Order: sequence, then C-alpha cells, then structure tokens
Amino acid sequence: MNIFADFHDRISKAILSLGLTPVDGSDLSLARVTVEPPRDATHGDLATNAAMVLSKAVGENPRVLAQKIADRLKDEPDVARVDIAGPGFINLALSDAFWQARLREMLAAGLDYGRSTVGAGHRVNVEFVSANPTGPMHVGHCRGAVVGDTLANIMAFAGYDVVKEYYINDAGSQIDVLGRSALLRYREALGENIGDIPAGLYPGDYLKPVGQALLDEYGSGLLGMAEVKALDIAKDKAIAMMMEMIREDLAALNVHHDVFFSERSLHEGNGGRIRSAITDLTLSGHVYKGKLPPPKGQKPEDWEDREQTLFRSTEVGDDIDRPLVKSDGAFTYFAADVAYMKDKYERGFEELIFVLGADHGGYVKRLEALGKALSGGALEIEVLLCQLVRLYRDGEPVKMSKRSGEFVTLRDVVDEVGRDPIRFMMLYRKNDAPLDFDFAKVTEQSKDNPVFYVQYASARCHSVFRQAAEQFSGASFDRASLSGAVGGLTDEAEIAMVRKLAEYPRIVESAAAAHEPHRIAFYLYEVASALHALWNRGTDNPDLRFLKVNDPESTKARLGLVRAVLDVLTSGLGLLGADAPEEMR
Repeated sequence: MNIFADFHDRISKAILSLGLTPVDGSDLSLARVTVEPPRDATHGDLATNAAMVLSKAVGENPRVLAQKIADRLKDEPDVARVDIAGPGFINLALSDAFWQARLREMLAAGLDYGRSTVGAGHRVNVEFVSANPTGPMHVGHCRGAVVGDTLANIMAFAGYDVVKEYYINDAGSQIDVLGRSALLRYREALGENIGDIPAGLYPGDYLKPVGQALLDEYGSGLLGMAEVKALDIAKDKAIAMMMEMIREDLAALNVHHDVFFSERSLHEGNGGRIRSAITDLTLSGHVYKGKLPPPKGQKPEDWEDREQTLFRSTEVGDDIDRPLVKSDGAFTYFAADVAYMKDKYERGFEELIFVLGADHGGYVKRLEALGKALSGGALEIEVLLCQLVRLYRDGEPVKMSKRSGEFVTLRDVVDEVGRDPIRFMMLYRKNDAPLDFDFAKVTEQSKDNPVFYVQYASARCHSVFRQAAEQFSGASFDRASLSGAVGGLTDEAEIAMVRKLAEYPRIVESAAAAHEPHRIAFYLYEVASALHALWNRGTDNPDLRFLKVNDPESTKARLGLVRAVLDVLTSGLGLLGADAPEEMR
C-alpha cells in the first residue's frame, strides 16, 4: 500500500464532505493537494497542504479551513492525533495498530512489497548507452548505462511495460574508419611492421584480435581483394567483435538490453525506411525545400549554403529547422533518427526515454520536436543528460587505460572495484550533476561509503537471523509466525522504522514518474542508517537488542521488523542492479 496515496483519498473525501464551493462558481479542484512526510518527524506521520491551497479558492482563512478538515479527519479510525501548524498545515499522527498492520502487509508481500500498478502497462522505450561499436566501453558510458538500466528496472517494478534498447551506430564515417583500422591490424597479424598508427585511425590494442580473426578466416586473401570488398568484410567482422565485447562489458556491470537495433538496417534497400519516414513527415506538412541561414559560431558538418530538404522543426518546438536530405541527395545523420523514431512509434511505444551524455544537449529539442511531428503530440519524449564522471584514486586523477590507448575503459573500473560500488555510486548523485568517483573511497568500509553502509545493513539483517537460529533452536521464524507477533511492537524507534519502510512504495512510484532513479539510492541509505541505529541501541541496553533469549515473542516481533528491512534492502538494491549480501567479505 502507498499510504500517502491512501490518505490523499481519505483527505479528499473529508474535504468533499464539507460541501465547499469556490467563490468563482467553478468545480472544486484538489489537484494541488499533497500528502507527504512532515519535514520534522516530531510533527507526526503525514502532513497535508490541503487548507493552504484551497483557502483562497473557497474564500476561507487557511487555519479556519484546516480546523474544519481536521475535525473530519479525527473520525478516521487509524488517526491518533490531528494538529494544525503554522498558517494552516495539517499534521496527522497514526496509531501503532496502523503501523503494525502495515508491517504485516510487508511481511506478506515479501520482495514484491513496493511493486505497483501505477504504470498501468504504459509502454515505454528506454534507450541508453548506444555507443559507437568502434571500441570498448569507456567510463563515460558507465553512468548512462547505470542510469538507463536502473530507471527501466524501477519503471517495470512500478507497472510500466518497459523495453531496454541499444541503438547500434553501425553506419557512417566512423565505421569506415573502424574498417580501415581493422585492416591495418590484419596486416600486422600477417607479420607486417605497421609502425605507428596513422592519425585518424583507432589506435587501441583492442583491434588486434579483429586483425587476427580476419587472418584466421581469410588467410592472406584480403590483400588480393578489391579495396571496397575487403573494407566491407573488415567492417562486418569488426562490428560483430566490438558488439560482442560491448555486451560482455555491459554484462560485467549487470546491464542487459532487450533490443539491439542496427542503424544500418535503416539504410538497407537504398534507404527505403528513411525515405518512408520523410514521406510521412512531408504528407503531414513538416518538410519543405529551402536554405538555412549560416549558423553562428562553428558550422555543423551537415550545413550547406544550398537548397535542401528540411524538417520544419521550429514549428514543433525546436530552435532551428533540421536538414534531412542534402543538396546531393545524401541523407543527413538526423534523417536516420527520423526513421528510427518512426520505427519505435510503430512498435506501439507511448513514451520514449533517451539517456545521453551531457555533450548531447543539442539533441533535446530536436528529439522532442520530432516526437511531436511524427505522432501528432501523442508520443511522450524525455531526454536525460548524464554529466561527466571524474575518476580519482586517493584524490589523484586516474590516467588513461593502456588497453584502449586513449581512455579509461568501463571494464577497468569494474575489474578493480566491482559492479555494485559502481552502480550504487553512479546513482548517488542526480544524473545532471557532475560526479567524482574515487577508487579508494568506494571500497572503503565506513559510513562515509554509501554502498558499503547499505550492503552492511543487509549483512547485519542476515546475521540476526543466523544468531536467532542458534539461540532459539527449533523455533520457527517463518513470515506467518513473525507476522503474528508484530502486534508487540510499540517502541517509538521501532515504529519509526516501520514508517520509513512504509515510504518505499511512494519512493518507487515517484522515482518512476519523475525518471529519477537516484531517489532509490538515497532512500536505501536512509533505511540502512535507521537499521544501524536500532542495532546500536542494543550495544548500551541489552533490553533493546533484536534477540531476547528470555522473551521469544518480543524477539519474533523484532525479527518481523528485521525481515521487512531486509526485504526492502534486497528489493531496492535489486532495482539498482546490486546484490544484498548475506556477509561482508
């Protein structure tokens, strides 16, 4: 249960029962009424702004209106206390019995606690990473990979129908460069001294296996082929091997896509799918022949001072109109984007989410405009930009990778610190904020290392159950028996822990709706902190420990709470793509 949504309904009914009428004669709108945790926990369990946002519309003093609403809410069986604060906020304190009932629900749901239907099967495509298949994944791709994968996990958990997609940029000039670089490594594999890698080609050692694979398959045969044919063979082999490496690198980070879509497929048949997409835009009045004014500053490579086929994107929210077909008849890069988005729309997606690097900020308006033009405004378009990740080791910048020749690879980072610290820390800042990643700090075993602190809480929960099995030999600690005992939980700190766990469904739904996966990471840290605080109380006062040998019922009640904490930690870490360990090693 999302208790905030539940009490929003209850408060709404209480308001409507007052028969309030707006002074302008319109219908009473409750759209701005919110129910949230109060900023100060001593004020209660829930807070609503209802009287504050409705008072002007109905012509009443906020505190007077708040008192009327409060009088109705006092009759709610789960409400222990109603207070009015400040200019008209309403704070609710709920009964222990209400929280005990919520804990029983958590124990019954297990790892499904927090799962929601709020997404209502809304079809969402989350495209992320989509790196050129010209080399290994570098650390710059890491953050977008984690953000996109985690967001998709959260949205699926919240009831959306989600597809994770990777767009393979396997067409264009960079692929020709890749093929030439592979042929150079092929000649090297044949025994030729190739010297320094020429400027403009990819220098990394990762292409040496491609050259060897070409040698194993074709011997010296490529040397006698026509250059175009040999280049096509080299490109196909290099793309296949680069994509295999990329999939392996992503799998090491626990990132898995449902769909890998090839850009080359759009260009097949003389670009038939691209032509079809442009035709659709033309028929809907979004394409014209014309010339663009010269851009200010640096000219983009697809700008021409000639008449071209242009997308009238300024009429659907873009800054400038976008070229689709150059004066020589060649498609622009954006033309393939048009066909690709049309393909997604025809696959039935209602919302498209693009997770891009911060250097792609110029794509935001053009993608939004394209979505409006292709769908008549039916498509929801969201572009999430991920800021840079700066790598440090003990405060010193990390140097480039020898394997890549020019950057730090994603696999280098995974191999050194493990996937869980990477995934958690990539989400411990909002995606549009720069992130400093220090190898030493993310492996430090302290409260200052969030991923350790959260996983340590999981390990502590497991240790409690191991100790319980030892101290209460033969006792049953299954969910049903624990649920039957939680009525004994009345300690304020323990009830506060239940309140924190009860926020989880709301956190999941809000993270999914706002496309902000970092909310889960922040929340898990709060849960872990509360669990550690409960644990530490027993250090000074044995009566407050989770296990009381002379009090089995109290022990079962507290074990019920620990089980619910463990479920939420396991579920939340799973959404982040990380493990909830039984022990810390």
